Amino acid sequence: MKKLDWRFYLIFILFILSVYSLIPTFYKDLPKGVKKFFFIDPIKLGLDLQGGIHLLLEVETKEALKSTLQRRVIQIKESLNKKSLGYDSVRIDGESIVISTPFKEKWGEIEKTINDLFAKVEISKLKEDDLGVYYKIDVDQKTKDTIEENAVKQAVETIRNRIDQFGVSEPIIHSQGINQIVVELPGVKDPKRAIELIGKTARLEFKLLREDVTAEMIQKNLLPEGVELIQEKRVNRDTGEVQTYSIAVNREPLLTGDLLQDAQVKIDTRFNQPYVWLKFDAVGAKIFEQITGENVGKRMAIVLDNVSYSSPVIKDRIGGGEAVIEGSFDHKEATDLAIVLRAGSLPAPVKIIQNITVGPTLGKDSIVKGSISALVAFICVLAFMIIYYKKAGIISISVLILNLLFLIASMIFIKATLTLPGIAGIILMIGMGVDSNVLIFERIKEEFRLGKTVKTAIESGFNNAFWTIVDSHVTTLITAAILFQFGTGPIKGFAVTLTIGIVINLFTVLVGTKSVYDYLIWNKKITKLSI
Repeated sequence: MKKLDWRFYLIFILFILSVYSLIPTFYKDLPKGVKKFFFIDPIKLGLDLQGGIHLLLEVETKEALKSTLQRRVIQIKESLNKKSLGYDSVRIDGESIVISTPFKEKWGEIEKTINDLFAKVEISKLKEDDLGVYYKIDVDQKTKDTIEENAVKQAVETIRNRIDQFGVSEPIIHSQGINQIVVELPGVKDPKRAIELIGKTARLEFKLLREDVTAEMIQKNLLPEGVELIQEKRVNRDTGEVQTYSIAVNREPLLTGDLLQDAQVKIDTRFNQPYVWLKFDAVGAKIFEQITGENVGKRMAIVLDNVSYSSPVIKDRIGGGEAVIEGSFDHKEATDLAIVLRAGSLPAPVKIIQNITVGPTLGKDSIVKGSISALVAFICVLAFMIIYYKKAGIISISVLILNLLFLIASMIFIKATLTLPGIAGIILMIGMGVDSNVLIFERIKEEFRLGKTVKTAIESGFNNAFWTIVDSHVTTLITAAILFQFGTGPIKGFAVTLTIGIVINLFTVLVGTKSVYDYLIWNKKITKLSI
């Protein structure tokens, strides 16, 4: 090799790119005129390094199944009514739907209607008496499992949408096990607000009030079938006091928030009070216009998570698909409500089973201690390599520095998150880099003992160590892949750093170190090697 070959040019280009990527991380207060030339963000720090919250949520998947059954009840009633097929009731009983009808001779048509509506249902006869016949509709187990599985997936996406609108950068959100979700929010300054935002089911419903239900009926628990009691919050405009009342509404909603297109915070200029303005999509607007036209003069409750925020009288048919939610909101509460409505309701309630808050001070301590541990490890390795392997040790240390530079730069380019376990992964890679060099050096020394020349000894040393190094790195890579696939947040951080480090270590040892020795042999024509 009489001149520098492609390997040196490749290493030089990677070195320049690495230095370029590290500048925004180490010099965060760059002048605007300089900052515009950097199209890359600083390295992302994980929860354990910059503080934030770690939540473990459990999705109540049985509620998702119940919601699905409620929708099916509505569909069954609508279809039977359209075909004038009489029935007494269609109701949910546990995880089944029960239909009762006095017209036994029409059951064949009813059964056909249900089978046309839903695939994979099992219909069985419960009982028969003087009042009629009762049938049970069961959803097969596979469908139930799919509903519950989809509820978790949908909950992950809904939570991610809410957090994106909340403004948290680089959150970690993923499912764990059968019905759990892990949420990590680095750098969150208001944990309580974030938790409320994540945990709110945000099930929006419009229900008709049942003003025929008297206080006496409520006290005696004599509610008609299909009627339920919910709480309504009313604000005294003069005093600002929030009062809670019980109201009776139809259990089945006229319209839900599934058809919502937009939700925004606006200000009522009369009372200087924020409210949430709603806009339905084309289908929702049509349904809203229809139900308001059919119920003029009646009161309709706007219900969010089983609490009514207002129940205005429908004075006329309302076109355009717009509605408002008024209540005792401050601007922050109204903003958060608009966020969860825009992001969509959760398919099932979630409960927080683990809540860990990491303060920024603790995170700063972790960075300092992690950096010190990496520096101490590097200095110890440096001292050992120089003392034991002399000039060859200096070459390996130079390549090791390049290894670390490439590793951190790669994490920045792929937008990986650096965590405390990730720092442990970096320290491990220092050890693997040294181990690879030690294998090569020992093979070279063996060749020297056989009386070979510098050039031949180096070539043989690299060739003999090549597959041993590749084998050790590939087996470690397989371990890292398994850790990433099945591990949680911190373990994934370790696995990411380990994977990137393995690839870079192979390149720097087998290409970088070899290039240095080739250059020394051919251009400097060395005849002795201090090893």
